[in-house]
Amino acid sequence: MREAWERLIVGPTDADRSVLLLPGGACSARSFDLVMAEPTLSGFRLVATTLPGMAGAPVAEEVSIPAVARRAGELAKGNGCDVVVGFSYGATIALDMVLSGHFQGPVVLLGLSLTTPDESTFFRYAVRASQRLGRWPMAMLFRSMPLMARSAKTTEKHKKDLIEDFKANRAGDGVRVCGEYLDYIAADRDFAAELASSGSRVWVVHAEEKGDGGLTDAERATLEAAPNVTLVTIPGAVFLIPDEAPERTAAVIADALKQAS
Repeated sequence: MREAWERLIVGPTDADRSVLLLPGGACSARSFDLVMAEPTLSGFRLVATTLPGMAGAPVAEEVSIPAVARRAGELAKGNGCDVVVGFSYGATIALDMVLSGHFQGPVVLLGLSLTTPDESTFFRYAVRASQRLGRWPMAMLFRSMPLMARSAKTTEKHKKDLIEDFKANRAGDGVRVCGEYLDYIAADRDFAAELASSGSRVWVVHAEEKGDGGLTDAERATLEAAPNVTLVTIPGAVFLIPDEAPERTAAVIADALKQAS
């Protein structure tokens, strides 16, 4: 039986700086393989973890965003992590870690969605329909994800790993976890303003064309005006940022590590 919060660790145990990496929905810790292998990050300790309910990982008793963020904060502290990096769903966990005070260092948010309009309509429909009709819409979504992996701009080995992880997802767990995620970003809060006033050093990374996650014009304007926030745009359409743009992702993480105290 797989362990909850399984980890993939790269780098020396006595490294001066450490990073916690939180994957996106349906992905496992190894989705950060290519990022962790980038020379820019050599010498740092990189700790990737599979989040509850993702890629077949066990589901914790409570999977609300605040509950998962609290546990991720404990993991960051236990591993002496100076920077937290999250992609998509993992970026929302990292966001709550900052806003709730569970982590106070620099954060890198890849493909972050701050409100419901930022998220994919098809994804939202699959989750909400599954909550009303049963898990079959979510099961259909998971069955379609290997097609996205096959078209990803990455290595053949990494595509194979992604496909295996996508196939390991369980529809029931996905509905439970993703329902909590959609409830969180639908809350009556201005997350962009909260992030801008948090005082934490933040990097928000998105694709130039619509990819995974997005920002409204108002959210972008708020973040662009914040002195503690750096917006990074990756050229083209990129749906799986750590998998398709590992070099650019590693460069942003390296910038964040320079700001870690």
